[in-house]
Amino acid sequence: MIKAVIFDLDNTLLDFVKMKKEAVMSAISSMREAGLDLDIDTSYKEIMKIYEADGWENQVVFDKFLKNKIGYVDNKYLAAGIVAYRRAKEANLKAYPNVQKTLNHLLKNGIKLAIVSDAPSREAWMRIYYLNLHHSFDTVVTFDDSRERKPSPKPFKLALERLNLSKDEVLMVGDWPERDMVGANSMGIKTIFAKYGDAFGVKDSGANWDIEDISEVIDIIDEVNNA
Repeated sequence: MIKAVIFDLDNTLLDFVKMKKEAVMSAISSMREAGLDLDIDTSYKEIMKIYEADGWENQVVFDKFLKNKIGYVDNKYLAAGIVAYRRAKEANLKAYPNVQKTLNHLLKNGIKLAIVSDAPSREAWMRIYYLNLHHSFDTVVTFDDSRERKPSPKPFKLALERLNLSKDEVLMVGDWPERDMVGANSMGIKTIFAKYGDAFGVKDSGANWDIEDISEVIDIIDEVNNA
């Protein structure tokens, strides 16, 4: 009997890739308007490389970009970039279609909800509040809670403990097979691949189910519980 669903956060509940792209592009355009001589496409690639190397939650990406570009941090350009980034981030931080509807349906049917995310606690909770989903979850496990990133079983184990449920009573929904599927499967948790959030062109997710829309989680739970 399925009694809870654990969700990944980024690219499962919200389109993190789109948000990040729009925010970075806005920051580059703003720095250029402030007088910095930039090629937009080249600058975008350079900034994304910094994120890939230093982490997607890095708070000093534009400082490093400016040092690489002009040799020092000019606060005029830095401020232009940060303000534009934050405004675009807020404007583009949106849940995928049917997220709120699906979560509400599950809650009304007595299904507990949890999040297991590799994001730091503050950033994860800020995104959850932006989406107005802060009342939906029984527990939120972040990197700061477990101190280990997926596919480590530790964050999944912590989620199970907080939910007070066994591995057979939960499902895991995520977009990254090497982290979400592998980590949950190592605990014996059945998995659902959020194909709609896939940014890598995954061919074989290794999940028990692949879905094109988050609302399909409802049918999967009904299928399992009525079997």
